[in-house]
Amino acid sequence: MGPLEAYSGDAPVALGGFNHRAIAAFLLLHANEVVPTSKLMHALWGYETPATSRKMVQNAVSGLRKIIDRHSGPDGPVTLSTCPPGYRLTVDTALLDLGRFRLLVDAGRAELASGDRESGLAQLRSALDLWRGPVLADLTETGVSWPELSALEGARLSVFEDCAQESLDQGRHHEILGELEEMAAAQPAGERLCGLLMRALYRCGRQHDALAAYQRTRGALLDDFGLDPGRELRELELAILNHDPSLLPEAAPCLSRTIPAPRSVARCSRLATAGPRGRRPRSTTHGRR
Repeated sequence: MGPLEAYSGDAPVALGGFNHRAIAAFLLLHANEVVPTSKLMHALWGYETPATSRKMVQNAVSGLRKIIDRHSGPDGPVTLSTCPPGYRLTVDTALLDLGRFRLLVDAGRAELASGDRESGLAQLRSALDLWRGPVLADLTETGVSWPELSALEGARLSVFEDCAQESLDQGRHHEILGELEEMAAAQPAGERLCGLLMRALYRCGRQHDALAAYQRTRGALLDDFGLDPGRELRELELAILNHDPSLLPEAAPCLSRTIPAPRSVARCSRLATAGPRGRRPRSTTHGRR
């Protein structure tokens, strides 16, 4: 995902001007479906379509069909056909970034549900790695705003949250923290995202920053929607204020017994929650990593 790009083998394919690219993109978002001509007209010009809009769609589709036939052939893996009341772009979804994203997400979530946590997390990571930026960024810069694009951004956020949750469950809070901070900055009103960030910050010994993250999301919810955070997020704030032991990963209680008092909970969390790829403490007596 990212700007619209097409390839024939390893060679990029030029799709033409705005109308060609926008129609190609919209048909790809609805691959293997019949898309009415009226829907394509509204996608390009909204509901105040110019008098010649239908003819412009027909011309753009004709141009796209010639490009596809030249690179794929009339019986190739990609075809653009007229199917009343509109057009259908037939393509193997495995050839599309969006199709691969959905396949990887389904596989990853299925493996997590079955208990194969490492492989499931790797699949979700691979799905997120397909994103090269906002979907169809080159078209949205020109004013294109389709509900399908918002839905895809929501899907990406949901997958990232699943990935972050599993990373936290595996004690990899140090690894996921930077991405959580970046995503939370872009989605300040996301309550689940905020909760994940708060947990990661707390486990890294940054209680003050975790509470500040809560206040930022609370402010965004009030400003944007006139709402307070939900009960789950409020209870998480209270747990952080009280240094609730349940906030630490499962491995923390065993390791914390080897650390002599008086160590603060925040400090112990940094020692006891190193992820699988992190370094083991050289000496639990002195708490060095």
